[in-house]
Amino acid sequence: MKNIIDFLRNNYIQIYKGFIFTVVVLAIVYMLPREAKFYYEYQLNRPWKYESLIAVDDIPLLKTDEELTNERKALSEKISRYFYFDTTVNHSIFKSADRYFDTIWLKTIGLRNMDNALSAREKMNQLLTGFLDKGIVSPSSISEDQVVIVMRNGIEKPVFFGDFVKLNQVERHLKTEKSLKDTIGLVIKQSIIKSLMANVIYDSVRTKTEYEKANLSISPYQGVLLQGQLVISQGEVVSAEKYRLLESIKHHFETKKVKSVWNILLGQIILVSIPLFVFLLWLYYFRRDLFDETKNVLLFLLLIALMVFVSRIAISFGTSYLLIVPLAINILIVRAFYDSRLALIVHLTAVLLVSYFVPNSFQFLFLQVITGIITIVSVVKLHKRSQFFLTALYIMLSYTIMYIAMILITTGDFSHVELSHILFFGLNALLILFSYPFIYLLEKIFGMVTDISLLEYADTNNKLIRELASKAPGTFQHSVQVANMAEEAIRQIGGNPLLVRAGAMYHDIGKSINPIYFTENQPGSYNPHDDLSFEESARIIIDHVVEGVELARKHNVPEQIIDFIRTHHGTKMVEYFYRMSLKEKHKDEIDLKEFTYPGPIPYNRETCVLMMADAVEAASRSIKAPDEKKIDDLVEKIIQSQLDQGQFNNANITLRDINRVKKLFKKRLMSIYHVRIEYPE
Repeated sequence: MKNIIDFLRNNYIQIYKGFIFTVVVLAIVYMLPREAKFYYEYQLNRPWKYESLIAVDDIPLLKTDEELTNERKALSEKISRYFYFDTTVNHSIFKSADRYFDTIWLKTIGLRNMDNALSAREKMNQLLTGFLDKGIVSPSSISEDQVVIVMRNGIEKPVFFGDFVKLNQVERHLKTEKSLKDTIGLVIKQSIIKSLMANVIYDSVRTKTEYEKANLSISPYQGVLLQGQLVISQGEVVSAEKYRLLESIKHHFETKKVKSVWNILLGQIILVSIPLFVFLLWLYYFRRDLFDETKNVLLFLLLIALMVFVSRIAISFGTSYLLIVPLAINILIVRAFYDSRLALIVHLTAVLLVSYFVPNSFQFLFLQVITGIITIVSVVKLHKRSQFFLTALYIMLSYTIMYIAMILITTGDFSHVELSHILFFGLNALLILFSYPFIYLLEKIFGMVTDISLLEYADTNNKLIRELASKAPGTFQHSVQVANMAEEAIRQIGGNPLLVRAGAMYHDIGKSINPIYFTENQPGSYNPHDDLSFEESARIIIDHVVEGVELARKHNVPEQIIDFIRTHHGTKMVEYFYRMSLKEKHKDEIDLKEFTYPGPIPYNRETCVLMMADAVEAASRSIKAPDEKKIDDLVEKIIQSQLDQGQFNNANITLRDINRVKKLFKKRLMSIYHVRIEYPE
């Protein structure tokens, strides 16, 4: 039991990564359809790339889409329409007619001939009753001689549609009434026309139900492909008829009952595991620094699974909706946090998994890989938000051009280009723009920073940097010089220049709290350390690291930048005050902790370069009459001291890198302290 506990304790990070991998694999497999996958890929008007295909079973042949559409259209014309009498409107019609009759009578005839009003009203009601008994329907495209089924008083009865009175033909019916030729007749006609409404209503629900029942009788098959019959020969062009045969075989293969669903499930687990495992293997060998951090592995696998999930949802609504899925968004997200090469690998892994369940997987892969490469090229240097809009435009153009090219290859005719697909490409490009807020969300969740964020933090107009420039101008100038040196050095040996610049601008931010205790901020000859003990002075100097970390966290500065504050002095000593203390006390009487920075030591190239640049730049200010030899000796002495103290033991930096950094610093300091020729008066 103890051995198991020790094993779990010593390997919990690897176990956790394995758990994440297993969960993602099972989640993706759960999204996949539980059906057999047809082996062959084919396209209309393209050669058959495989060996000659022979039918292994008697296979029913599918009807073409055009044949099914024509049959459904004929059925739609043949199926009976259903109507019903709505007697509830009759009362409203009579009431409305009475109201219109009174208004029109008074307006047209007035108060005279009131004796005739009663008989005219009766005549109007007789006509209304006749119309309503016959049935009033709204205008329709149904022909007059078509038989419809009408429900009246609970009884269904077939009648000719022409037996009903059309609402827009009531006026024509009234004109045939000879008794309505005078003024009174005009009042009656106008009252009826204004008040009459349809009382025979089209029953769309019942009609649709009957149509769906009848539609089930339409067979999707027509004819049989016999066992042993040659379907298509190798190299033969896939004509429309051959395409129909192949679609029939594919449908038969994918819909027939498989012997064991568990076998399909096992195959899907293996098929999904291999691309993800290969991706992690690549990460392990080529980006070990990222593989070692669990949050990186979690982010990559989640992004891949998310694209598979969204694609599966889209294709469930229809194959065309897959064109809307912004698969290239993974490239922008990964590139924002890491690099272009890793972004391409993540994208390829995602599209490989999606290609498993999409039709025409070769076309899909070709389209996505080329568009992915174009996307990567467009964001090689992702430093501006405007690049997201340009990238979205490039993605839409890439999809559209390649889609049209594929249509021309398969059909040879521009008329087959569907505008709806180009519209979907436009929607895809618009969805790409959501990568920016998504990147911001991931920054907060995973505690990472992008190049765009680093540019914002390194800006001298940033609030904390402005406060440093105001309260500690000497420290600010020192930070700017360190930033320039460190950025140039990290470009030489490889690393993130923006990260090291941002870290350099913040590394001494703690000095803004007590700026007067640091020599670069002291005006004149006054030094407040003259009134303090050496231990107190050392504590104040050391505290600028702790206070800098607290100040940065208070202003929500990312941890990646705060790491530069923590590590820029590592576990070195405050040499000046320690040596001054040695003059007054014996070495055994001094507590080394009081003169030692808390650390930690640098852990990557960027933090190492900053430590070197900080120490070299600060020490160079004390050189009197600087020349090449003094600068050379200073740089060698300081960096060798850091090496001897083991400050770079935890970082992936080599002696070759350190030598290159030293050469660059010497050259930079020579340029800064170059002594100009003294001209004669």
